[in-house]
Amino acid sequence: MAWFAQHGYACLRVDLRGTGDSDGVLIDEYLIQEQDDAIEVISWIAAQDWCDGAVGMIGISWGGFNALQVASRRPAALRAVISCMSTDDRYSDDVHYVGGSLLADTQHSWATSMLAYATLPPDPAVLGECWREMWLERLKAARPMIEPWMKHQRRTAYWRHGSVCEDYGAIQCPVMAIGGWSDGYRDTVLRML
Repeated sequence: MAWFAQHGYACLRVDLRGTGDSDGVLIDEYLIQEQDDAIEVISWIAAQDWCDGAVGMIGISWGGFNALQVASRRPAALRAVISCMSTDDRYSDDVHYVGGSLLADTQHSWATSMLAYATLPPDPAVLGECWREMWLERLKAARPMIEPWMKHQRRTAYWRHGSVCEDYGAIQCPVMAIGGWSDGYRDTVLRML
């Protein structure tokens, strides 16, 4: 973000609902609510005096998935996306299943990490007195995210949601997709091209 800021761009990092200092709870990956929230943030940014109405998104991994998913919803102010080390196909090319085969090692470790992320407290120095109430809400809502992942062992609507490979034409803004030879998502760039 420093490079962009030095070149005259305003840069904002936004915490997902239920993470960091955002309110709400995080109950799963890539929910419609997550995309709706991003579209609302994009509209808010575009309406600010310091913005010319054009907004871009940059994301790595989850943020890259999210940027592609939001681009497929076509918010008017979103003009470009940079998606790094992400995937266009949540079912066949992610940490849960590859080609329909369960990735037990990564699915388990990712589910454990997600449970930890979903239960971290917000920063009291940023939020003040309400931090504890927000944290308790997160703790009460926490559940193992592996449950829906294991429940949907086939390519169902659950996985198709958020998989932009279902309709590449839905993305109308320019996309710079970045991957690497040793990246777990190395096939995405070629498929998207």
